[in-house]
Amino acid sequence: MVSRVRVWLNRTYAENVFFMDQLRRNPSDRAVEIHATHGDADSPVLAAADTAELEPEGLSPAAYVEYALDQCRRRGIDVFVPRLHQSAIVAHRADFAAAGTALLAPPPQAVAVFQDKVIAYEAVQAIGVPVPPWWRVRTADELVAAVEELEARGHKACFKPASGAGGVGFRIITRSPFSLTHLSGFPTPYVQLGLVLEALRQADEPVDWLVMPRLEQPEVSVDCLTGPDNRVRLAIGRVKNGRRRGFTLQDQWLEPARLIAEGFGLHHLSNIQFRMFGETPVLMDVNTRPAGGLHQLSLCGVNVPWLAVQLALGEDPGEVVPPFLGQDYTVVSGLRPLRPVSIPQQRSEVEGPLLPAVPSPAPVDPVASGAAPALPI
Repeated sequence: MVSRVRVWLNRTYAENVFFMDQLRRNPSDRAVEIHATHGDADSPVLAAADTAELEPEGLSPAAYVEYALDQCRRRGIDVFVPRLHQSAIVAHRADFAAAGTALLAPPPQAVAVFQDKVIAYEAVQAIGVPVPPWWRVRTADELVAAVEELEARGHKACFKPASGAGGVGFRIITRSPFSLTHLSGFPTPYVQLGLVLEALRQADEPVDWLVMPRLEQPEVSVDCLTGPDNRVRLAIGRVKNGRRRGFTLQDQWLEPARLIAEGFGLHHLSNIQFRMFGETPVLMDVNTRPAGGLHQLSLCGVNVPWLAVQLALGEDPGEVVPPFLGQDYTVVSGLRPLRPVSIPQQRSEVEGPLLPAVPSPAPVDPVASGAAPALPI
């Protein structure tokens, strides 16, 4: 009899409720139990888990590693998918292995390269992957110089933190004066240069920003599954162009993603993002973790979360080619149940319908959204 697999996701994104659903409905028909921890009692991942706990606040990275090791020992975790404090956790891979837990995450040297976008851009450029022009700025004067250089070349300037995940802190510079126009409609990422400079000059500490031209669509996120031998087992691009989403296997996106994943040893799951700079696809960002939209690849007939867990357990799935590419779709919001505010007793069995690991080619598939069902366009 094949034993169950116990998987832990720590303080992860709400969209990973779909990651959890796919693990349970895996094509191997293997029993999977999921443990989740979070700092927010209303996180839907806590409701979706079989067992759940609130995480303690204020732990240093070192203290969090001790907390994580204790969780793995007490809960009998087979595979740990770390997001919070990933770099500190992967540095103790041997300690987790001694506790019987495999880490679904890259080795520490790979995580370190991509924590800082400047280091990442320099590193990938050295192996031949195109990157956009960029300036690292810490002061108001450096920001002005970078913006003026970009505008002289005919580009719109934008900035984002040199370290960080997702679109947090991303802004587009405008020289349009602040007016009532900016107070109508919905908030936008545009911010007046004068306001930014004033904030910088009044700040007690320097910032650490990356300034670059605004890149154009399409945005292509390549999800890679890479083995401990540095060989990519699966790579599929998810294309985003306005509301429209789709998939691609074109070499102009997949080849540079493979170069990065294999060249830097991005073991297990990574997400490598590109946009257009003129006529050239250039690197935008590299995430050393599963993407929030990873489950959307189910529209291509593959259950990538389960493939990753198999790889972490040493059950190499080999090279995986999607049997088809799903039709174009869009993302809409929907409902997901929550637990009561306080974490109640753990449930003993799964409640309610689960989403399929591999969808039928119907026109509507409920797992295609990052937050809810997706609708074909």
